[in-house]
Amino acid sequence: MTTLYVDRKGVHLRVDAGTLVFQEGGARVACVPLGPLERVILRGDVTLQASVLGKLGESGVGVVVLSGRKAEPSLLMGRPHNDARRRLAQWQRAQDAGFRLTVARDLVARKAAAQQRFLLECAERDLMHRYELRTAAKRVAAAVEGVASAPTVGSLRGLEGAAAQAYFNGLQVLFAPSLHFSGRNRRPPRDPVNAVLSLGYTLLHAEAVLQTYASGLDPYVGFFHELDFGRESLACDLVEPHRVGVDRLVVRLFRERTLEPAHFSTVQGACLLGKAGRERFYRAWESAVEGLRQALQVSCAALVKAIVADVEPPEQPVAGS
Repeated sequence: MTTLYVDRKGVHLRVDAGTLVFQEGGARVACVPLGPLERVILRGDVTLQASVLGKLGESGVGVVVLSGRKAEPSLLMGRPHNDARRRLAQWQRAQDAGFRLTVARDLVARKAAAQQRFLLECAERDLMHRYELRTAAKRVAAAVEGVASAPTVGSLRGLEGAAAQAYFNGLQVLFAPSLHFSGRNRRPPRDPVNAVLSLGYTLLHAEAVLQTYASGLDPYVGFFHELDFGRESLACDLVEPHRVGVDRLVVRLFRERTLEPAHFSTVQGACLLGKAGRERFYRAWESAVEGLRQALQVSCAALVKAIVADVEPPEQPVAGS
């Protein structure tokens, strides 16, 4: 086990002899050893002592808290990578317009290529919608034709946005009309497909934040996404080429009817995934996310290598000065 999901009302957590203990009404109902855990995801009416967070941190276990109806994530980290020189190099690179443009071009190109591949894969399986899916793949390709020559990061954002619109316009044919999916919407999501996409993207973003800390980088200082108060811009960068992994899972969950409209409710215009649906989603997510974690690790390692390459180390003080 690497990830523990706790989404149960009235559960209290404590640590006893290297084991995470679950209690309900004062009675011990379950326990999980800390050793195999890499992250714990908490949602709902869960209580715990500060000592539990301390033990998880000592063990290098990240904690993701999904709070409120919108499941806004808060992250508590294990001990980060101890080489601060990487963060210094990252901050230097963030001031280099040429480096930022190179990273941004690569992110947009890889994201668009993944979107095209997925649409074409779907077209091979779905004969009824083959024309629409192939057409959408061509439109994604056309939208990003100018990536290699884009002069600024801002212009790349425009190309990425056009590709995303073409992609989701094509993707909508894969979902039943009863799901009312007509493209990406959020804050709040207004239909079941977008509700699950948002949850998946939230969890993927949390994985990217954990990976940046583990790699010795600052998740708030990105290259494609601008600096913004409270936004983990580097994590936003890292997830872009891997969002299709979430899309792939969401398509499968609805097409196999693992998730159905009955699992959702609408409150004040927001479409919410109920507890029974979340349990189904988490089971499917855990089986699918390992590949995404590995992909994030590879992307982060490649970025670290690019960041530290040829960066001048800080001058050493002269002895006795």
